[in-house]
Amino acid sequence: MLAVVAAVLFGLALLFDLVGISIAVITSSLLVTAGLFCLALYFAGVGARQVTYRRRTRR
Repeated sequence: MLAVVAAVLFGLALLFDLVGISIAVITSSLLVTAGLFCLALYFAGVGARQVTYRRRTRR
């Protein structure tokens, strides 16, 4: 999920940079920094679901 958020942030940063706009404090460099932060969290494993299945064995 964080990788998808990072992709959206990078897309918005590219759009802001191409058009040359900034909304108050939201600039393209801020969006790139936020995207890199989301990628760092994603690679660190934050927010990853951990599914464990226990298999019952009959004796």
